[in-house]
Amino acid sequence: MPSETELGFQINTLAHCIRRKIDELLSQAQEEGDSVTGIQGRVLGYLYDHREQDLFQRDLERAFHVRRSTATGLLQLMERNGLITRSPVPYDARLKKLCLTEKALRAHTAAHAQILEMERRLRRGLTDGEIRSFLDVLGRIRQNLED
Repeated sequence: MPSETELGFQINTLAHCIRRKIDELLSQAQEEGDSVTGIQGRVLGYLYDHREQDLFQRDLERAFHVRRSTATGLLQLMERNGLITRSPVPYDARLKKLCLTEKALRAHTAAHAQILEMERRLRRGLTDGEIRSFLDVLGRIRQNLED
């Protein structure tokens, strides 16, 4: 049985709780047929925030620290659901630029509001100093894993 002091267990449990709550908030907020999962909402947000540049599957793999097969499945589903299109670029026939659709822009607006609500909940009762310290510790833990 995992100990309450095991960092990996505690981080995994917290991440699971956050994913579940975001999925719940998104499903409540989305219009029928326009619903997205938590990860789809985060991908939409990433694509939206970087919409002025050409983004490709490999960019999402790096940004979200996922394997190619995971990104492929996610993007195929998002494409089938009409959230993204993949367009070839003239300078490299192997690359397909990821583009948001109008449906994705609507979904992003709704998802963004729910993510802001989640962020508000996560920060409730914490001081700015506690948040800075927590982010510093998380950054060091991530660096330990990347070394």
